[in-house]
Amino acid sequence: MHRVVITGMGAVSALGLGQAPLWRAMVEGRSGIGPLRSPEPDVALRMKVAAQLADFDPAAHFDDAQLSLLDRVSQLGLVAAREAVAQAGIDFAAGGVGARTATVVGTGTGGEISRDSQSRRVYRDNSARVHPLSILRTMPNAPASHISMEFGLTGPAFGVVSACASSNHAIIQAMAMLRSGLADVALTGGTEACLSLCGIRAWEAMRVVADDTCRPFSRQRRGLVLGEGAGMYVLETLEHARRRGAVILAELAGGGMSADAGDIVAPSVDGAARAMRMALDVAGLAPERIGYINAHGTATAVNDPTETRAIRQVFGAHADRLAVSSTKAIHGHALGAAGALELIAAVGALREDVIPPTAHFIDPDPLCDLDYVPNIAREQRVEAVLSNSFAFGGLNAVLALRRIEP
Repeated sequence: MHRVVITGMGAVSALGLGQAPLWRAMVEGRSGIGPLRSPEPDVALRMKVAAQLADFDPAAHFDDAQLSLLDRVSQLGLVAAREAVAQAGIDFAAGGVGARTATVVGTGTGGEISRDSQSRRVYRDNSARVHPLSILRTMPNAPASHISMEFGLTGPAFGVVSACASSNHAIIQAMAMLRSGLADVALTGGTEACLSLCGIRAWEAMRVVADDTCRPFSRQRRGLVLGEGAGMYVLETLEHARRRGAVILAELAGGGMSADAGDIVAPSVDGAARAMRMALDVAGLAPERIGYINAHGTATAVNDPTETRAIRQVFGAHADRLAVSSTKAIHGHALGAAGALELIAAVGALREDVIPPTAHFIDPDPLCDLDYVPNIAREQRVEAVLSNSFAFGGLNAVLALRRIEP
């Protein structure tokens, strides 16, 4: 099996364009959550806050011909992919690299903004026609397709749809192809643009959305806060990266996946624990080697104590020595892009010896009894980290990363 490394990262989030503003905000505990800018200002909404991109002008990134094909979810994914490719400094046209590059992109809802706008034309405006490119805009594989076309990547390309675990599932699938030799390089991650009127109404109906802000693991938590954004990564086999002299950011050492096969909504301690154990096993890491876990940490009543119990089940006494934080208080819950945004935190912790805090933390919950690094970043060297994603439907995906020395 080939070892797999990360050589490029890109992000788009409520904190702005680029991985750097997102990482700085994570470390500073500075949130991108703010008052919801409603897609329909005349419609009264119960949801009051979200983590939305401010001042994103699609015309600054795409020409008119491209924009006619691109839902917002594809726009965000492409912008993040461009940054990742630029940082990696990789030339896909050289030596047949593009033919040996996989494109795997996760999304939870796909082209939701286009779907919602065309549905309003049919059901509200009683229009007999919708935009002729609606199918191409809304299909969940559109981000992967557009990214592969932009960079001329002719290796395996597909989308992954598994709700809030979509990004991590996509990254694990890309990693598996590189480990097995099916590809040498992968462009992978996740993207989400879910803040449509219908989407907001649906989340309101579930009654799991906070009305103030996101407070993971805090006794005062009132639910999740939706976000939008994208995170994309260039993965390479270690041999390929070293052969071309690439700067290696971290090793993607393993990944674990499991299904609860239980309740469609309520998370399972055992299912989450199985995914973490598998990630450790694939990476060849003893639990004691992990110094930090970027938690799924949605700030819902059920998820946070369930994840806490799963961590204790896997790590035993070492759980009390772990730093655990959720960065969703910074970038919101970006559903299919959540894991991709959170991977910025995992890589940053390894590279800069800083653990990003759990922002907006007030009082501890007796059911959440780990070290959640409340509010203030911590300087701490860690050798290996986990990044957790647990989705509706009982779908779990966990990434394991370790520091790699030059």
